[in-house]
Amino acid sequence: MIFANGRLLPDSEWRTVLDGLEDQFNTVRTAPLLTAETVIAAVDALGRRLEAGEFAPLLSRFLPAGVGLAQLLPLLRRESLEAKLAAELGSDSFGSREHAKTTARVLPLGTLFHIAPGNMPGLPVYTALEGLLTGNVNLVKLPHGDKGLSLAAFQLLAEQEPRLAPYLYAFDLPSGRREDIKALAALADGLVVWGGDGAIEAARAIAGPGCKLIEWGHRLSFTYVSGYEDKERELAALAGHIVETGQRLCSSCQVIFLDGEDQEEGLAFCRELLPYLEEAAAKRSGAGAGAPASLSGRSALLERIVDGRARGEVLLQGRGCSVVFRPDQELELSPMEGNVMVKLLPEGELMAVLRRQRGRLQTAGLICASEKREKLAELLGRAGVTRVTRAGTMSAAFPGEAHDGEYPLRRYIRVVDVEKD
Repeated sequence: MIFANGRLLPDSEWRTVLDGLEDQFNTVRTAPLLTAETVIAAVDALGRRLEAGEFAPLLSRFLPAGVGLAQLLPLLRRESLEAKLAAELGSDSFGSREHAKTTARVLPLGTLFHIAPGNMPGLPVYTALEGLLTGNVNLVKLPHGDKGLSLAAFQLLAEQEPRLAPYLYAFDLPSGRREDIKALAALADGLVVWGGDGAIEAARAIAGPGCKLIEWGHRLSFTYVSGYEDKERELAALAGHIVETGQRLCSSCQVIFLDGEDQEEGLAFCRELLPYLEEAAAKRSGAGAGAPASLSGRSALLERIVDGRARGEVLLQGRGCSVVFRPDQELELSPMEGNVMVKLLPEGELMAVLRRQRGRLQTAGLICASEKREKLAELLGRAGVTRVTRAGTMSAAFPGEAHDGEYPLRRYIRVVDVEKD
């Protein structure tokens, strides 16, 4: 399906839509600018209708198990959007700046082509929303498995505020339709790509020389444990986070690092954590037996059973989850789906180990005594981490926060300097 001009269209309309896009964009870009207030008012109104239950049947069709309004609504609040604008672009986001000989004006980059990921429901809508807040026209390539969620959201948004319709286009294009994707990229002033190394390399290949490439690559996140404030509560929150996210988000815990060198203490931590994971898995499955591991997770676990002992690994298999104690210190992807790795990493070696993943670090869920938190948070930040949270809120969204250490809205604008008379 295609979303264009506020309407859902069949794929058979692809060529007709594509051929008319450049003229439409030129018309939009010579009209008065889309204001952030127009976008904020529409999103806030739609969020309130969602909260009132107006679209409950629609949401039940599209949202996967474990994802509810409580996770989405904070992103749709007026106060959250206003805080984001103020934090990223200043209190007078699109006002003119007067200099001695010039006037600087902030304008949209122009047309953004978003290659959206499929690892988090609603993310294609959110990346387009960032483009709208900065007054850009937005083309969105929907990810495989979106199942109509983004198309439905765009249609609701355009119905809520018809002035947004000329700024929103979405295409359910398979990645194999390379020439069609290149045709959309050729229309863009900025290409916003979300994904792993393969997706970013592919985007670089299709971005023209006049197109700004804006990369949001995959990141690795972990938990660091150096003491406790409330051990039972913190371990339960960590286990809940691991199971609820399936460890599929950039902010999901892949490895738990323990501040220490004692192997026996490491194994004792693994034995202590496993029941919390089992309880979280049982709650998610709703049947008390734990959620089944994914095929990839099972394969990885079987491989570890076969040769893990030779590498000094210890596997603790639980119901719908597992803990693997490994002797190395590398930050890496876990088998996911409630299967987590535990490794020893003394504080004094933390910088050297994390720097090996520079450019790929994102969230550190920090569990420690309260008097250590400030010092460890600074150390983690200086090592390259871009978010430090509690272990149970590693994937939570916080108003005004940056994304991977940057403010996205700043990448979607340009500054025009005009010489004064």
